[in-house]
Amino acid sequence: MNASQKISAFSLARTTISSLLESQAVQDKSSSYDVTIDWADNTTTEELSTLAPTNPFILPWWQQVFFIIIFLAMIIASIGGNLIVMWIVLWHKRMRTVTNYFLFNLALADALISVWNTLFNTAYLLYSNWWFGEDFCKFSMFVAPCTTSASVFTLMAIAIDRYLAIMRWVRMSAKVVIGLIVVIWLASCLISLPLAIYSKTETFSYADGSTRTLCLQEWPGNQRSSSVELGYNIFLIIVNYFLPMFILIVTYTFLGKELWGSKAIGENTSIQQQRVKAKQKVVKMMIVVVIIFAVCWLPMHLYFLLVSSFPSINSYQYIQQIFLIIYWMAMSNSMYNPIIYCWMNARFRQGFKLVFCIFPCVHVQKKRRPDRNMTLSMSMSDTKGVNRNGSLMHTTMENMEESCNSPETIQETDWKQNSKDDPAADDEYL
Repeated sequence: MNASQKISAFSLARTTISSLLESQAVQDKSSSYDVTIDWADNTTTEELSTLAPTNPFILPWWQQVFFIIIFLAMIIASIGGNLIVMWIVLWHKRMRTVTNYFLFNLALADALISVWNTLFNTAYLLYSNWWFGEDFCKFSMFVAPCTTSASVFTLMAIAIDRYLAIMRWVRMSAKVVIGLIVVIWLASCLISLPLAIYSKTETFSYADGSTRTLCLQEWPGNQRSSSVELGYNIFLIIVNYFLPMFILIVTYTFLGKELWGSKAIGENTSIQQQRVKAKQKVVKMMIVVVIIFAVCWLPMHLYFLLVSSFPSINSYQYIQQIFLIIYWMAMSNSMYNPIIYCWMNARFRQGFKLVFCIFPCVHVQKKRRPDRNMTLSMSMSDTKGVNRNGSLMHTTMENMEESCNSPETIQETDWKQNSKDDPAADDEYL
């Protein structure tokens, strides 16, 4: 796998390392295919004095089968899981909270990168041949960093929203959330625009008559070392990884100290305890989401840093296989979030059960609803002197949370009242 293939692959994958070594890609093409390079005017003359016998970048069949299986499984899980998350948030009124709007946006970005980038780029990486034309090359180069930026910015927006709601008692309105989501996508598109402008395809021929098309970038300036390209990729890696990670770590550190390290002043009622536990659950879930994101993308960024410092890594014998594994790790981040929501949140777990209940081959055990009179008497006996936000609703919800029923079971009046009393009370209905 030569440098040009890896660089174009990075751009399609995401990215922060999109085409840092394209100058080496051109140089590598010159040495491998005897392409005459006119460095004076930055043009490449497609006069191949000696043609390679065949495409040397095709993996053995058993490796192709292995990578096809793991990539298809990841793509199906990502698209299916994120579509279910989006349906849960949109279809059920009680799930339309501030945090869930952001989770919807996160699911949308993950689904888009799986559909428009990972699916096509997997074929490109396996066969080292871009079959989808120059227009789609530009689009795929654009959509990868765009959706990744949208995901990262959404994670930061969720962290800031939790900080404002828990630490400052400030609640975002639906209009503010929608406005932030629009700004997130506009900023992501603007950041990714250079890749759509400078991407192109280039075709090479072999002695056996076959051809090979690459999807890569042609940046302004010297093709050997474009300062524009280098600056852009450094900007991407800072904006899409290191800066967000710093902000997320600081924000969730403050939230952790507030939720787990501080004690309530005065009487600590059961209502307060339940609200604190609800907030803790949401913060725990989002911390797991951030950790998974950081772990999945870390190898990709480390690869970028290593290759930029030690270009000889590109000539390693098994670098193509290593890069495929690194790429799979980065792209697999899009399939983990729905799994985390289903695992750590009862409301989303109910939504997933609703989806799986429609398949006759899937049997979900339903819990029998408790007798209403018994629930009422138990709740009233435990809530003497407690206000309308007392344990009646919580007792009922705890008994119903594992049932295969719609999340619409929450009482609207209680939800609205709790939201007014506590800006972070939406956590109870997340």
